[in-house]
Amino acid sequence: MPTVAEYLPAVVAAASPGTRRTYGSSWRRMAAALGEWRIDAVRASDIEALMRQAAAGARPRRNSRNGRHAGEHLIAAARAFYNRAIADGYLTVVDSPAHRVRKPRRLPNTRRALTPDELADINAAARSGGNDIVLDALLLRLHTETACRRGGALALRLIDLDTDHALIRLSEKGGTQRWQPITPMLAARLSEHAQARGAVTPTDALLRYRNGQPATYRRYDLLWARIGRRLPWVAAQGITMHWLRHTTLTWVERHFGYGVARAYAGHTDRRGPATTTYIKADLHAVATAVAAFTGQPHPLAVGESVLR
Repeated sequence: MPTVAEYLPAVVAAASPGTRRTYGSSWRRMAAALGEWRIDAVRASDIEALMRQAAAGARPRRNSRNGRHAGEHLIAAARAFYNRAIADGYLTVVDSPAHRVRKPRRLPNTRRALTPDELADINAAARSGGNDIVLDALLLRLHTETACRRGGALALRLIDLDTDHALIRLSEKGGTQRWQPITPMLAARLSEHAQARGAVTPTDALLRYRNGQPATYRRYDLLWARIGRRLPWVAAQGITMHWLRHTTLTWVERHFGYGVARAYAGHTDRRGPATTTYIKADLHAVATAVAAFTGQPHPLAVGESVLR
């Protein structure tokens, strides 16, 4: 039976890059506190104590919830650690201390759809300074049009851009992939941006810094910190790129219904009423929503006469 420190490299090696990024800090906290303990010797109270420490030591932010998210995150990481131990045959679910600790109840998030004026102010602030206005403007436009997540945007490669049909292929949570309509104007700007910054081979990153290196999550932090300095209400409310996802999907749901909004968001889960199995929208319906949302035509949009 390995210790926590001995077993952690196996957990990390088996995890996806996204999982390592998400749970890495919590796993390191477990290794620091419980590293010499055998994994079957850790008690539920030990995991709960780590959860309390994580919550108490959480960095205060304007949109923080007194460390609740940090505590929930620690429990999720511990469960992921012990899920691997269960899969490897060291323990059973009944033996897992992480699964015997109750997660803090998740509170409703404070995100909301931005108003058109707020969105305009954010875009104006992004274009008013900074060391890479072109990249910042592209990021805001891309997330506003597609409602994609940060990971999906940063994973874009040259091969994922179809300028003829104004589509991008998004690879997001859970290894999902989908083709997402964008405006022809954005498709052209993305192509020009990538080529101007050194993207040559099909697998080269689409979004790039001025020095030709692929953009990273750090760009988002710098962008919103800069916008927050110009617009204090952005910093006060803790607005991030995910608020643009709320904004776009709220508009799509109000004007085109739940099925189109679900497809627009890339949701593939089966939770909810059985009726959701039949509420689906195809690529043409999403393209029609993109055209209406942006006010620009899309080659795959369906006209009203066809819909009737």
